[in-house]
Amino acid sequence: MREILISGAVALFVSLFGTPFLIRLLARRGYGQIIRDDGPSSHHTKRGTPTMGGVIIIFAGLTGFLLSHAITQVAISISAMLVLGLIFSLGFVGFMDDWLKVSRQQSLGLTGKQKIFGQTLCAAIFGALAIHFPDKDGFTPVSLYLSTVRDTSLKLGAVVVVLWIILMVTATSNGVNLTDGLDGLATGASVMTFLSFILIGVWEFGEGCAVTPGISCYQVRDPLDIAVLAASFAGACTGFLWWNASPAKIFMGDTGSLALGGALAGMAATLRIQLLLVPLGGLFVIITFSVIIQRLYFKLSGGKRVFKMAPLQHHFELSGWGEVTIVLRFWIIAGLSVALGLGLFYAQWVAR
Repeated sequence: MREILISGAVALFVSLFGTPFLIRLLARRGYGQIIRDDGPSSHHTKRGTPTMGGVIIIFAGLTGFLLSHAITQVAISISAMLVLGLIFSLGFVGFMDDWLKVSRQQSLGLTGKQKIFGQTLCAAIFGALAIHFPDKDGFTPVSLYLSTVRDTSLKLGAVVVVLWIILMVTATSNGVNLTDGLDGLATGASVMTFLSFILIGVWEFGEGCAVTPGISCYQVRDPLDIAVLAASFAGACTGFLWWNASPAKIFMGDTGSLALGGALAGMAATLRIQLLLVPLGGLFVIITFSVIIQRLYFKLSGGKRVFKMAPLQHHFELSGWGEVTIVLRFWIIAGLSVALGLGLFYAQWVAR
């Protein structure tokens, strides 16, 4: 528990006080947000706001995690190392996209195919490595079994697991990316989901088969270290949110959104709660589906639209809702989704 507190506190401190330095650095270099002309007109005032703030989130999260291990002298688990590798690699893909946008002064960075290829490659490497490195009990960071709130009896096999991880990572990273359209929206929702991972990781550790043998025990490789990692990124996002809340002084950019999406997917996979990520990240799911519905209906109806604009938050903007109102109400949805996910997790344990 001491690791979790240190990790979260250090990451919060680094992010809270490090973000202003990054804002000044990015502003001096002219690395400002490029705003699409076809977006809501209210967003034009945000043109030039420093972007690529995801750099400080990743740095603060890593600093908090590593320093907590250095202070407590606890070894870093292979599960956490693999999730960190996924975060860094996806952050790099997002950084390339952001860099191309600011260097070209255009709203187009990497093409859609290039971004998906980068996400797929990162996810495939993570998945392929995560089904190896068994511990003394034979548990690997990611199980070969499909998991809901714990491992089920459905064995997928190595190839299917890697394909499933690719789907999880690409869907979640793109979901966070689509949600990152209003000041603080994706950051605040991510904090809530990371906090739920802390609770789940600590619970799985306390109810692990090595600690509490029994029919309801959890067979998870490194749940406590994943909880420490979740705490570091919860702290990093909270510190960043101070500056990212409306009116935002900095945006996380694709550097942050892809990295955070990868973190959520990687932690869910290593905690054996893959399908539970759907309710825990309910806001990301809703916003992603709004884009899918909009595109499908547009093609099938010959140009008609369900929403005034997708993703969903922009539909409400064009409907006259204020940005802060949308963010607060969407945070409520995110909080309710997390509560639902945690309720399902606990109810399954009680049922066992």
